[in-house]
Amino acid sequence: MLNYFKFLFHQLKGWPQQNYYLFFFSLGCQIMTLVNQPITFLTVVTFIGTTLGVLCILSINAAKSVNGVLGIISAICFIYVGFSAKNYLSIGEQIAYMITLDIPVLLSKEWNYNMAAKIRKFTGKVWVIAIVSTIIVYFISGTLIQRFTDDPRPWIDAIAFSISLTAGVISFLRYNNQYYWWLASGLAQMVLWYISFRHGSASLAMFVNSSVYLINDVLAFTVSPWYNKKERERMQAMEEEYYHLSH
Repeated sequence: MLNYFKFLFHQLKGWPQQNYYLFFFSLGCQIMTLVNQPITFLTVVTFIGTTLGVLCILSINAAKSVNGVLGIISAICFIYVGFSAKNYLSIGEQIAYMITLDIPVLLSKEWNYNMAAKIRKFTGKVWVIAIVSTIIVYFISGTLIQRFTDDPRPWIDAIAFSISLTAGVISFLRYNNQYYWWLASGLAQMVLWYISFRHGSASLAMFVNSSVYLINDVLAFTVSPWYNKKERERMQAMEEEYYHLSH
């Protein structure tokens, strides 16, 4: 157990500097949002979820597998927030994240070693499959959630869900093209949570969180090992050194 905690601590080190800057910027924004509204159980859960959620997506950006632990805890928080706001597909989204992104990291030794060395790119066929799958999930989820729940924003919820679900699967398969989907997901989430906030169904913190996710996605195209060859080589060397020292 002690070795596992040492591993998790190691996974928080060596990220691109911009990732750390974004985390502390996000933390400051979330603290200001928290103290400028009534402190309730919901706002505290939202604060915990958004803080750990940002750490989670930044760890994915840095190709670090600590996202497994961070993702599961933040997902539990977001499920509660989504249920409170009646954004029911956001609950399904978090469950999908746990299945495709978090649990595999916790169970697989392959995922926990040198993720930067396993990054790959789409072929033309995979592009078509990913886009068509997103569209199919959108129409099916929107139809079902509108028919069987009292979700006040079914089709907006469905857009965010379908894009995010596909992004999670693409990330699980270790394609760097996931960030086109994450970018679209960030925009969809901003719209969903802003409208939810205007309807009085959620706190502004979720909109702020989505904004930070969007900034993270932009960073991924520049300094992340998913796209930056020099950063990827640095990460690979760092992970290989840690692996040899720990064994």
